[in-house]
Amino acid sequence: MLDIRLPLGLLLSALGTLLTGYGAITSGDNMYIRYSLGININLWWGIVLLCTGLILLGMLVRARAANKLSSTEPSAQ
Repeated sequence: MLDIRLPLGLLLSALGTLLTGYGAITSGDNMYIRYSLGININLWWGIVLLCTGLILLGMLVRARAANKLSSTEPSAQ
């Protein structure tokens, strides 16, 4: 069964990486001074998306490890 955390984690991590890279490349542009009060929105939201995707993937790994541990333990009789 496919866990929803896998595709969402991969999608958000990929988009976050692209947006963070774009924000880092265009960090000195005058566009940010004129339109967004000097805040690099692309960089900050890219970081947010990347962190969210990594958290989802971390939760997936943790759940799979816990599931594997519970399935290998002998049952108490």
